[in-house]
This record gives sequence, C-alpha cells and structure tokens, in this order.
Amino acid sequence: MSEVSFFEAVGGEPTFRRLVDRFYEGVADDPLLRPMYPEEDLGPAAERLTLFLMQYWGGPNTYSASRGHPRLRMRHAPFRVGAEERDAWLRHMRDAVDSLELPEPQHTDLWNYLERAAYFMVNTMDAHPGGPAVR
Repeated sequence: MSEVSFFEAVGGEPTFRRLVDRFYEGVADDPLLRPMYPEEDLGPAAERLTLFLMQYWGGPNTYSASRGHPRLRMRHAPFRVGAEERDAWLRHMRDAVDSLELPEPQHTDLWNYLERAAYFMVNTMDAHPGGPAVR
C-alpha cells in the first residue's frame, strides 16, 4: 500500500498553480518586491516557483531536470532580502495559502514550510535574528 504524497493529497499541479498565481498577483503590485524580479513578465518566475514547489512536495522532478539543484540561497544572493522583504513575501504567500482553503494538517504544513523558507532566504543583518516564532 503506497502512501499518498502531499502533492497528490492537495490536488496536484492545479493546486500549486493556483497558489503561485495568487502569490504573484500580490507581488505584481508590491513596490518592495516587484523590483526584485528583473523580468518584465512575472510568468517565468511563477513557472520556476510552481515547478520547485511541486517537486518539493512530491510531484514531478521537472524543476531539477531543467534547472539542476535548487540552490535557493545562491539564486537569491544577488537580491537584498531583509526583514521587510521577507515580511512582504510572507504577506502575499499567506494570502495565497489561505485562498486554497486546504484542510488541516495540509494548510499548516504548507504554511510552516513557506515561513521557514522565507526566513532562510534573509541575507542581510537587519533581519530579526531569532527566525520565525515557534508555534
């Protein structure tokens, strides 16, 4: 008997596409985050995030097959990611996660991962050193 992956349990690719589309709707109009995306069209960034999240949660390995190891900190190193940027990213991602109306524990599992990832990406000294609050 095989265990269902998180990817399958939440509805697969359509769910992750909805998550990322909603997230980038917020980013598109965010004066702090939008300049961090040098491409005029946010579509390629959305596609990369979608593929990464799908792979991370047990979906196809398309991300690694096309881009190699994620190396998230390295890929984000050229951008200043401080507490303000992290919090703005989390604000849009919270809206996106909540919009999915996932059941528990999937909602909490997804949010907790994204929150940890956001704190991990901070690369300036102005961020709160303690990381995310323990819940």
